[in-house]
Amino acid sequence: MFTENKDAMHKVKDLLTVNDYCAGFSMSALHPLVSVLDLSTGHWAVQEKFDAVRYHFFGVFLKQGQQCVLSYGRQNYDYQDGTLVFIGPGQLVNITHLDSDFKPSGHALLFHPDLIKGTTLETTIDKHSFFSYNVYEALHLSQKEREIVLDCFDNIQFELSQGIDKHSKDLLVSNLELFLKYCERFYDRQFITRDTINVSAIKQFKASLSDYILSGKAKKLGIPSVNYFANELQLSPNYFGDLVKKETGQSAHDCIQAKIIEVAKERIFDHNISIGEIASELGFKYPQHFTRLFKNKVGYTPIEYRQLN
Repeated sequence: MFTENKDAMHKVKDLLTVNDYCAGFSMSALHPLVSVLDLSTGHWAVQEKFDAVRYHFFGVFLKQGQQCVLSYGRQNYDYQDGTLVFIGPGQLVNITHLDSDFKPSGHALLFHPDLIKGTTLETTIDKHSFFSYNVYEALHLSQKEREIVLDCFDNIQFELSQGIDKHSKDLLVSNLELFLKYCERFYDRQFITRDTINVSAIKQFKASLSDYILSGKAKKLGIPSVNYFANELQLSPNYFGDLVKKETGQSAHDCIQAKIIEVAKERIFDHNISIGEIASELGFKYPQHFTRLFKNKVGYTPIEYRQLN
């Protein structure tokens, strides 16, 4: 089965094209840059041994309930009617042992970055941050949501079956954009249905942020980063960032900077501490960087603020 890559790989297989993936299940793509697959109609056809695969295209995998080929960790499902996992170009996925009689299931949507070159989707694809979520941050679907996903897949498959003409690219990309907009909606729903868990995560984040600054970690390790707190909560940076944004209305980066400014204001009141010392305590290597941030957020330099107060 597939699990998210965590450790160094011994042997990595690169999937350069959409058809490289299709061939692994004895299937073929109707279009060189995009394909929709019913995996239950294929079979595992790879003989070589490797520890992981690296995708060079986008992949969306719809799996059913607990019989998922992909491993989602210990997270509870919101629904049991289906799970969507998203994989972006460059992402590594571990491969555990598969028997020769392994029978795949579910559906896959695969599309290469070349398909969306020169389109509006090329400029907006990075906004769909779920392509870099961890596997266990998958999207769990209700029955109605699953039907919508399958309808989107059917529409793309229908267009692929018409053959390639001058309209194909626009129609395929339009259907992809519609599908991804639905995914954004469904993820927003998932954040809402997990509100209790999310609030707990935000509380942990804020407590960890305060500890980082006040315990001396900032002086030792540098300015607190989004990646640090995502790792603390065992979340991917993008999922963590989206969670914080939806729960607080601020980006995680803005939350961190707001805490830095809050602590800085308190420390500035102490005239026995120099501005340079305050900057160092907050993780700034160079005092001028602290001064620039403070003025940008407060409207005064630290020295001006100290004089005002």
